[in-house]
Order: sequence, then C-alpha cells, then structure tokens
Amino acid sequence: MYAKLQKIASGRLLIENLQERTTSSLWSKHLMKRKRWIKYALDLVVLAIAFALSYLFRFDFAIPRDEFLCGMVQIPWVVMIQFATLNLTGAHQFIWRYVGMTEAKSLLHAAGYSLLLIVMLHLGLPDQYRLLKPPRSVIVMDTVLALGGILTLRLLRRTLYERNRKRRNMRCHVSERKRKVLLIGAGRTGMMAAREIFDQGDTDLEVEGFLDDDPTKQGSVIEGVRVLGSIRDLPRLAPVLGIDHVIVTITEKPRPDIDQIIKICERVPIKVRIIPGLDEILQGKVEISRIRDLKIEDVLGRPQVHLDQEGVSRFLTNRRVMITGAGGSIGSELARQVIRFHPSNLLLVERAEFVLFNIDRELRESWPGRPISPVLADVNDRPRMQFIFDVYHPDVILHAAAHKHVPMMEFNASEAIKNNVLATHLLGELAGKSRAEAFVLISTDKAVRPTSVMGASKRVAELVVQDLNKRFATRYVAVRFGNVIGSVGSVIPIFCEQIRKGGPVTVTHPEMKRYFMSIPEAAQLVLQAGMMGEGGEIFILDMGDPVSILQLAESLISLSGLKPYHDIDIVFTGVRPGEKLFEELAIKEECLAKTRHPKIFIGKIASYPERKMRQILDQLTVLSKSRNDQELRSFLNQLLPDARLNTSPGTIPQIAKRHPYQRAMAARST
Repeated sequence: MYAKLQKIASGRLLIENLQERTTSSLWSKHLMKRKRWIKYALDLVVLAIAFALSYLFRFDFAIPRDEFLCGMVQIPWVVMIQFATLNLTGAHQFIWRYVGMTEAKSLLHAAGYSLLLIVMLHLGLPDQYRLLKPPRSVIVMDTVLALGGILTLRLLRRTLYERNRKRRNMRCHVSERKRKVLLIGAGRTGMMAAREIFDQGDTDLEVEGFLDDDPTKQGSVIEGVRVLGSIRDLPRLAPVLGIDHVIVTITEKPRPDIDQIIKICERVPIKVRIIPGLDEILQGKVEISRIRDLKIEDVLGRPQVHLDQEGVSRFLTNRRVMITGAGGSIGSELARQVIRFHPSNLLLVERAEFVLFNIDRELRESWPGRPISPVLADVNDRPRMQFIFDVYHPDVILHAAAHKHVPMMEFNASEAIKNNVLATHLLGELAGKSRAEAFVLISTDKAVRPTSVMGASKRVAELVVQDLNKRFATRYVAVRFGNVIGSVGSVIPIFCEQIRKGGPVTVTHPEMKRYFMSIPEAAQLVLQAGMMGEGGEIFILDMGDPVSILQLAESLISLSGLKPYHDIDIVFTGVRPGEKLFEELAIKEECLAKTRHPKIFIGKIASYPERKMRQILDQLTVLSKSRNDQELRSFLNQLLPDARLNTSPGTIPQIAKRHPYQRAMAARST
C-alpha cells in the first residue's frame, strides 16, 4: 500500500514538474514576444520623430497648415518603408546590447535602401499626387535623422547593459586586490584585450597602459588607456607603476620580438603572459579573455601555414576518410581537422586501444552525430586491412602510422622497415586496388641524406609512393616536414618533464639544430598536400630557420620561471645513434618547384623502375623477417646513394653530469 502511494506521489510530482516547466517555457516565450514588440514600437516612434523633426527643420519650426496636412499623410507610408527595410536587412534580428560595426553596417544599408525607394516614389508619382510626395530636403534629413536615432537607441541599450554588468561584477569582487598589468602591443588585439578586461569587470587585472615600439602611437590613448612608451621602457615603468606582469597582445609574434620581450622581462624581473593567437580562438581552444602563460610555440613563433579552406572542403566533404595511426599526435590532430569538413565517414585506424578510445570519445563529444568508425587494427596485418578496405571503401587515406623515434629504430631496424616501408606499400596497394581518390604519406626531413634507419625507411617509403603512383589511378603524394612541437616522445615534452623533476635538462650536443612546426600546422600541411597533389609529388614546407636545441632548452627553463644553469642544470650527453647535428628538408638533386601555396614546395625525387622496386621490396621483406639488422643496414646504404647508416646500432650514451663551473663555461662558450 505504501509503495502504491509512493508511485502515485512520484507520478503527481512528475506531472507537477512537467506543468511547471511548460508554464516556465510559455512565460519565457511570452516575455520574448513582449520584448520584440517593445523594440518594434520604439523603432516606429524614433522613425516618426525623425520625420517630424525633418519637417520642422525644413520650415524653421513654423510649418504652414497645408504642408502640415501633407506631412500627416506622408508619415505613415514613409515610416513603413523605413521599418520594412530594417526588417529586410536583418536589423531587427540583432541583439541590441551587443551592437557593433556589423549591426551599424546593416542599419546603413537599411537607410540607403529606404532612401532609394522613397526617392523613386517621389520621382515616379505624377504631380496630382503631390500630397504623397515629401520635399526632397525632408527625405534627405529624415534618412539621416532616422539612421542616427535608430543607431543611438541601440548604442544606449548597449551602454546601459555594459555599465550594469560592470557594476554587478565590481560588487561581487570588491574585496579582491587588482593586479596591475601593461599590455605590449597597441594594435587591434591590444584594443580588444583592454576592452574585454574593462567590460568583464570580474577579472583581477587592472590595465595601467600600453607599450608599443611604433613611434606614431607614443602618447596616444586607446580605449581610455595611454601608450606609455616602447618595450625598452619596461624596466623603468614596471617598478614605478607596481606592475605584476605584462601581457603580449601582438597578433603576429615573430620569434625575435618574443625573445626580446622575454630578455627585458628577465632583467626586471617580471612575468610574461600572452593573448592567444587567432587560430586558437577560431578552433575554440581559448577565448580572447583567456590570457595564458607563454608557451614554447610563442618563442619559436613564425608565420603559420593556413589552409585553403575552400579547396580542402571540396577534397574532404562527403568523402570516406581513413586515418592510420589515428591515436598518435599527428593522426589525432588530423582527425580533429578532417571532421570539421563533414566527411561522410571518418575511419580511425589504430592498433593501441587506449589512444583510439581517447580520440574517438573526444570527437564524439565535440561533434555529436558525425559518422565516426573506430577500428582497432595493425597496418601490417594484410587480412585485417583487406577486410577494412572491403567494408568501408575509403576515398582518402591519410597514412600517419609509423615508427618515428630515431635511436629506438637504430636498435629495431627490422621493425622500422616493416612498419614504415612494407606497411606503406600494403596500404598503398590496397588503396589503388579499391580505387581510392588519394593516398597521403607523412614523411620527415630525416629522409634527406639519412644517417638513421628511421630516416632511410621514410626515404624508401617515398619511393614506394612514387612507384604506386605509376601503377594505379589513385593520387599518391608524400608530405615532408621537421619536428612537431609537443608530439609524444619529442624533445619538448621530455624537457618539460625534466624541468618538472628539477633537472638536469639533457641536450645531446650544443650545436644541435632542428626545424620545428606545431601539430595543427603539420596536420594542415597534410590536408593541403592531399588537396593540391596531382600524384607523385613530395611536398615540402618552408619551415623558416632551424632552431638551436640548446636555446630551446634555455627558453623552456626561462618560461618555467627558472634560470638556466642556476636553478636547472643543462648537461650534454653526446649525439645519439643515427642523429645528425643539422636536418635538411631537401637536397640539390631534388628540384624544388613552387605551388600556389606560398609556404609549400614540391620536391621531385628520381624514382626507380617498377621491376627494380619490386626487387627492393622483396629483399626488404626477406631481411626484415630474418632480423639481420646489420645486413639490412648495408642494403639500405647500397639502395640509397646519399645514405650514411652505421653498420651497427652502437650504444645509447649515458648522462654525464658536469660540475657547475664547467656548465657555466660551456654556456658561455656556446
């Protein structure tokens, strides 16, 4: 009996909740309609007042009786035309408290269209309808006054909203102590940052001024904030104004500029933070108000490669896209970028279950409803890969699965060949037989004059792709780039971990240099190449200047708020097996050709005849199965004339800590 009463009570409670929600929903809709009609009424009142004022100005506030009667007849249809054009240009769809330049343009268009219509009616009506024809001076004045009145109404609403919000936020945070900051860069981003800080009110920041090296901006006032000087004035201004930290608001942040800012701030000393770049904001990673600490990408900063959105959209939209190695750094970023272009199915191929689970879950949360197929598979497994091609029929294959760690592959040469060469051939052949549209191989700068098994395996994979391009209708291309910032197992995460543990930070050689690019940039290059490639090309990115690994380690320590060689040691361990001091993206024998993308070039590698490639692949298959790494290295040296592989893997050098005096001397000498 008691259980029945509970059910009845819970049922009644459910009905009451539903009724309450329905009532709340109906009430909110009623309020929205009411607000909309109030806005319409206010616009009509402003338009009517503007027309009346135009007549008053036209007749010096002494309107003759006949003209007054004409005005009373004209005002309804003039106001209705103006009101209709406001609707047609979408002016009534904007939220008043967020009015800005876009809304102002819409109002300007409405004023222009209404003026044109009224003038046409004025000229088109015969003289017997003079009663309906406003004077030309009235038409012009009315248009100007109506536009000004409508815009003023909306600006007034925005001003009141922002003032009330700021007051509320200030009341909520009145007890918090504000941190005084300087904004470096008085451009558009700096203006937006200052406005956002003032409007928010709930931040603990107080903007004391701008710093900008542009002499034309010195002493000017932006958003109520004065440009106090150049960046070189920071050591003088910071202690006087009690600055807590500086915020970099430069949109394009060249590496020398960031280096200069960091060095000046270290001398003060003072912390540096930064406004996120436009690419981060557009991808939804951060908001303009989410000021963050400097990252190594900012220190390495250079103009990034941007996608040809329209071309890539044509390439991927409504296509079945397969990404191998989908759980890796590049593969997962490719998946994030591809899904934005609405593929008919995104096929994620990965042999590690956990990383596949992570990227699948992330994409489903970010893009609910998009077709995603997570497939657990090893790209070396021919029956499994054949089954996947038979079931899913991919149109575009982005081949990111590979073994990439140079020293590790020196001790596992056979596995490098199996995964980087033979699996590429297997997938490429299946793509050709299933008549896929495009196959994109991810290569590396280590394929140029390779001194490691990993680099040599990628060079052979490039040759495999060129050979497949001759045999099948599928477009086969390769993309070659340098180190990727933040990828799993790369140098920057290792340095960060070493700094977190208190050091030492290990650098192989003081002269070691590498090319760097961001993970999103690498993924964009792959997509761009797939779209642009006609077949057989090796796409090479203009990656700017190479970066010193020692300077990179020093910058990371500084960004962590510590001093190199003082708080954190830097020790040299020696060049590891297979490594080079300098990497190259192309060799002289490769003729670099420009593409329509300013940062992407094409390198043509002399390919081998089809029969020769079959013999090479057969020999590599035999050698990888026999596990004879020494013979495998000798074969690669013979196959690639520019290769310089050691016939034995050698040993991984041990970390040799130095005395502090020796470290300081080493730092000075380098």
